[in-house]
Amino acid sequence: MAGQGVYLGPMPVPDLSARRREPELMDDPGLEPRAHTHALRALARVNRASGTVGRIWSTLLRAAEARPVASGPLRVLDVACGDGEVAVRLAARAQRAGVPLEVHACDRSPHALNQAREKSAAAGVGLQLHRLDVLQDRLPVGFHLVTATLFLHHLSDDDAVELLRRLPESGDRLLVQDLRRTRLGYRFAWWGLRVLSSSSVARVDGPLSVRAGFTMEEAIGLARRAGLDGAQVAPIWPQRFRLDWGRE
Repeated sequence: MAGQGVYLGPMPVPDLSARRREPELMDDPGLEPRAHTHALRALARVNRASGTVGRIWSTLLRAAEARPVASGPLRVLDVACGDGEVAVRLAARAQRAGVPLEVHACDRSPHALNQAREKSAAAGVGLQLHRLDVLQDRLPVGFHLVTATLFLHHLSDDDAVELLRRLPESGDRLLVQDLRRTRLGYRFAWWGLRVLSSSSVARVDGPLSVRAGFTMEEAIGLARRAGLDGAQVAPIWPQRFRLDWGRE
């Protein structure tokens, strides 16, 4: 339990030797909309500070450079998109750079999708939004890149493997970014969310998310179990991992 951890500085760090998944407040369908919105904004700030969009954008640019000019827009699917922060920023970058990009995003939460719709309208970019449960529903297909950010740690090991097995059905390349379960990562989550946001929901959920995260060895094992031959799994800032897989 959290109170049984080793005391490092001003806050205790729990035993992180094994994954521990606990219900997160933002996953509660009964969460009050204003609190949900506040927590989504906190998550968006965390992703900006973590360089999430920049990594996806670099992958898209490499794909764009390798394609004939007349071959049509690149198509990207953002899985479990939340309030659309990643998808909107990708679309905005593409618009500024003159890169043809068709951005799709999916989530099971109607509130999150409404936030994504409002955010895309405010940014003046178009998103194609899909309400679906990626573990249960048929996924849209025909994408050049499928990306998922901070979603795997919400799942059981078996469900994470199943998701990684299914996502390549939607696209030619897969880029997953998620949390590493480390003591430093726990401290980053605890302190970072107190610096970046006043959301009480995010401050509770952040450290819980790290406890549900994966070690590097576990992430590599997920890719192997999912049959993602040739997947590259590497540590990235700040205490996250990147899983990059492409079709031969």
